[in-house]
Amino acid sequence: MRIAIFSYEYPPETGFGGIGTYSWYQARALARLGHDVHVFAGATQDGLFHSEHDGVKVTRIKREGWLHRSLEGMRGRRAWWAANRIETAFGAYEAFRHEMDRAPFDFVEAPECGGDSVISSTLLQVPTAVKFHSPARLIMNIYDVPKLDRELTAFVEQLGINQAEVLTSCSAFLADEVAVRMGEQKPIHVVPNGIDIELFDRDDGIDVYERFGLPKDKKLIFFANRMEERKGIHIVREMVERCLAKYGDIAFVFAGRDLFGHMEQRILPWVKDQGLQSRFFYVGALDLPAVRALQKASSIFLVASLWENAPYSCIEAMTARCAIVSSDCGGMPELIDDRRTGLLARNGDPDSFVRALEEMIEDDALRQRCGEAARAEVEQRLRDTTVAEQAVGIYRGWLDGNPVPVAARPRTAAGGGEAAEVGALKAKIAALQQELAGLKNRREWRWGSALLNVATLGGSRRGPR
Repeated sequence: MRIAIFSYEYPPETGFGGIGTYSWYQARALARLGHDVHVFAGATQDGLFHSEHDGVKVTRIKREGWLHRSLEGMRGRRAWWAANRIETAFGAYEAFRHEMDRAPFDFVEAPECGGDSVISSTLLQVPTAVKFHSPARLIMNIYDVPKLDRELTAFVEQLGINQAEVLTSCSAFLADEVAVRMGEQKPIHVVPNGIDIELFDRDDGIDVYERFGLPKDKKLIFFANRMEERKGIHIVREMVERCLAKYGDIAFVFAGRDLFGHMEQRILPWVKDQGLQSRFFYVGALDLPAVRALQKASSIFLVASLWENAPYSCIEAMTARCAIVSSDCGGMPELIDDRRTGLLARNGDPDSFVRALEEMIEDDALRQRCGEAARAEVEQRLRDTTVAEQAVGIYRGWLDGNPVPVAARPRTAAGGGEAAEVGALKAKIAALQQELAGLKNRREWRWGSALLNVATLGGSRRGPR
């Protein structure tokens, strides 16, 4: 198959998040399976750039022309996310259209976050699969952004979702959230995030102790994520303070971009005041080889996030046989089976995290057992080629007119009240299906439906939890 992957995030230039990491692994896996793969990604400077790696063609694009200027008013009103999505989608369309003229593509795969495929799926006839990672409507309330930006961003993303022929999600949790809280009616296939195990195991020759000045006689507790509240950075100081006070044989290592000054303005001054510089290390944003090397050297990996689906930081730590202490939020229980592949702490509860960290620090056998079980889980179901084959099977089924059925799964977030709401939503859907059957494939309906979904929160007026 000839497959296009749209992803503004793509290493190394724009590989700053989980979507970029997924797209990079997925593109390489598809190429190893014999498919013709072309990635359309963002660039850091104005222009159009072509390259190739590991059998994957890559086109990067950034245009600072008429569209950029026309969105100045939007940026002036702090609608940064929405403006970025529009520019990203147009850049992807512009580059993709030229490649389509040369030879048709069988399928396009794109994340919902970023709305990368929205213009291509509007103006071109090519089957598109949208994969859910972190929908704006479910996470943007965590950030300090104006209502205008939230609604415009949600609209752009929703339009791309409406125009996709296939929907997938990296976790059952997120698939259910999209179906229930965003009112999505189309089936959503759960296709996990995959990882190249052999590449991860490769020795890149990075001595993390020498490079970062880390102590060799301490158990390293590693946090690798953006320094923002969604990732739990605002609750980790209490964990650090209590664990360092109790155990002299541990040290904390933090890696990631400090987007909002949490580390520089709040945590590092405290570390200096307490004289903990020899046991607390902030190493900034790192490339993937450096993160992998730190994970292999660490005893415990910490995931303190308030909202996650299936983060690569956790999958990589599992691959490294690292003992994991994680929040029980979102899709994390699908990766971490409590007390088998790691320990789950209550979401947002520092006391619960401290208890789990204490148990992992004190119990050498537990750490080893969880680390080995986590690695086995990755080898069994999260290998990148296994995931790529699953996605291709779904795409071929759609092209052949024999859609792959969505596997049955239990609801991941259904309390009594929510169960009633789900039932009511299903009833509404059943009543509308006949009426919508003749309209849902028309492009004008897709635009109207996107506006309706955003305005009504997909039939639910509750905000994200």
